[in-house]
Amino acid sequence: MKLVLLSGGSGKRLWPLSNDARSKQFLKVLNSRVNENESMIQRVWSQLEAVHLSESSLIATNGSQVDMIQNQIGPDVPLIVEPARRDTFPAVALAATYLFSVLGSNLNEVVAILPVDPFVDREFFQRVKDLELLLRQSEANLALLGIKPTYPSEKYGYMVPELGENNSWMRINSFYEKPKKQLAETLIEKKALWNSGVFAFKLGYLLSLLEEKGFPIEYHELLKEYGNLPKISFDYEVVEQEEQIAALSYDGYWKDLGTWNTLTEEMGIQKIGKGILHHDCDNTHLINELDIPVTVVGVNDVIVAASPDGILVADKKQSPHIKDLVQTFEMTPRYEERSWGSYKVLDDTLAEDGQSVVTKRLKINAGGLWEQQLPTSRSEVWTIISGKGELILNKEVIGLGAGKVLELAQHSLLTLRALTNMVLISTQKASYEIKAEEVLQEYESPMKIVNY
Repeated sequence: MKLVLLSGGSGKRLWPLSNDARSKQFLKVLNSRVNENESMIQRVWSQLEAVHLSESSLIATNGSQVDMIQNQIGPDVPLIVEPARRDTFPAVALAATYLFSVLGSNLNEVVAILPVDPFVDREFFQRVKDLELLLRQSEANLALLGIKPTYPSEKYGYMVPELGENNSWMRINSFYEKPKKQLAETLIEKKALWNSGVFAFKLGYLLSLLEEKGFPIEYHELLKEYGNLPKISFDYEVVEQEEQIAALSYDGYWKDLGTWNTLTEEMGIQKIGKGILHHDCDNTHLINELDIPVTVVGVNDVIVAASPDGILVADKKQSPHIKDLVQTFEMTPRYEERSWGSYKVLDDTLAEDGQSVVTKRLKINAGGLWEQQLPTSRSEVWTIISGKGELILNKEVIGLGAGKVLELAQHSLLTLRALTNMVLISTQKASYEIKAEEVLQEYESPMKIVNY
C-alpha cells in the first residue's frame, strides 16, 4: 500500500500567518510531545513514522512548498512536485503516473490519498491501512474513510450509506457538500459520515480513468500536459461520478484545524512570540512573529495574530469569515522560508525618483552556499548583523562579519558561504520598470544551497 499526502493550499483562513507561500500545515503553533512548537505537517509525519507508514508515503506538492517541507521533515522526504498549482484531481493523477512509470508499482497496488494536515490520533492511520482490505473485500472501485459526526456541522461534506447497511463497512449512496444544519441533522439520522478527504483505489483503476479521458499514464508525458488537466477536485471529477464506493467509519479523534477558533483549541499554549497576554484574558490567544511586543488586556475569546503580512484581532467565532475578507488584499507574501533559511520584508516603498526600495532581513543557515546574480535593473546594500561567512563577489573573496557593509552593483555575481548562522539586512533599489512585487519575489529561483 502506498500513501500519497496532498500538500497544497494558499492559506487564507489563518491569515496573517498563512499566505500564498506558507500554508497552514507549515505554521509551528502546535505543542509537541517534547514541549516544542511544531507544525501540522511535522506532527503528521511523526505519526506516520510511529505506525511504520512513512517508508511507503510520498508527498504531492507544488514547487513553492518544497523548501518548507524539506526544512521541516527532512531533505530526503519523497516528493511529487506539480509543475503548476491545479487542484486535487490533477495532483492525484500525477501521483498515480509517478507510482506507475517511475517507481514501477503494480497495477493492483492500493494507493491511499489523504490530506497532509489532519489533527488525529495515531489510530487514525491504522484505520487508513484497513482501506486496502476493504477494497479487496467489497470489490469496490473506491474506498473512503468517513468520520462519525459528533454534531450537525455545516463545514464538512457528508457521505450517505445505502439503506439497511449494518456491516463493518458500508456502500455509499450519495454525497452532500456542506449542508445547512437542519439537513445535516437529517443526514446524521441516516447514519451519514463526514467526508475526511481520505480515499483509496487500486492503481490500475485511476490509470484507466486517465486513459479514458485521453491523458497519458507515463509520468513525464503527463507533466508536459499538466496544464491541460481540468482544474477540479478529485471529489467532483471522480468520486461523485463513481457508483461502486465502499466506506469505513472512524469514531476516534479527528479535527480539521482550518480556522483560528479550531486551531487555538489544540495549540496547547496561549502565547507565542514577544508580548504580554494579561491574566484577565479568558480563552484568548496571542501569536506574534514581529520583533515588537504586543500587549493584550481584558478581552475574552479573541485571537490576536501578528506577522509581516499584517495584524489580526478577531472574535474566534467570527474567524471563519477571514478568508472572504482578505480576498480583497493584493499583497505579495512578506515572509517566506527557503532551503537556505528565511527572509522577512521590513519595508518597501517608492522613492522620489520613482525607484522601488525594499529592505529585508535575511537569516541564512550555516553550512551552505548561496548563489545569485543581480539583474541589471537592481543594486543592493548589505549590512551584516551577526554570523560569519565568505562572499565571492565577481571572483573577489571578501570576509563577512558583524558590522560589515557592502555595496553590490547591478549585475554582480554573488556566492555567499555561510560559515555560521548569519543575519543580514539587504536594501534593494530597483528601477521603476521593475514592479515592487517582482523585487519581493526574486528569492524564489535564482539561489541555491549546496551542503559541503
